[in-house]
Amino acid sequence: MDVLVGEVVGRIDGVRGRVRVAVDGTPAAEPGRLADALVDPLRVLGRSVVRVSAGDFLRPASLRFEFGREDPDIFYDDWLDVKALRREVLEGRDGRVLPKLWDAAADRAYRVPYEEPPANGVIVVDGALLLGRGLPFEVVVHLWLSGGALARRTPPEQSWTLPAYERYEREARPRQLADFVVKADDPRHLARVIS
Repeated sequence: MDVLVGEVVGRIDGVRGRVRVAVDGTPAAEPGRLADALVDPLRVLGRSVVRVSAGDFLRPASLRFEFGREDPDIFYDDWLDVKALRREVLEGRDGRVLPKLWDAAADRAYRVPYEEPPANGVIVVDGALLLGRGLPFEVVVHLWLSGGALARRTPPEQSWTLPAYERYEREARPRQLADFVVKADDPRHLARVIS
């Protein structure tokens, strides 16, 4: 993990101006853990960081569950509020970033203020199914799990999402879009995939 964090931080710090970073991966790959690990090393380098989770940009339950609670195609296509993530975080309003929009558990909007990262700030977004949607990121890390590891590490009550992740690999091809591909079958032993 330390070596990976060092490599990703080095890539981020090599980009001038504001940098938008995606740490993409299924919940079983724990993208939030890697995204959190980037924060302190970036701040040590003098880069202000705004941490955002795509899970805080889901659409309201009335829209997510309109066609049932366990539809993998709706999960893939319609759960993430892509327009809000682009507008409020990645493109920002006058340079401001809203770190959280929608509390999916309470099914209501968060009441958090906008943040104003400086011109050399870093926005780190973690979440699943982020790539292939035209979202503007300068640095992309994709945490990849083999099919067997994904099935083993996904809780049984979430197994209905597996076809969506298979579709994502097939259609979005995140391993081709990412700057860093990391095999995360075992979270204790991450392995960078070199192509």
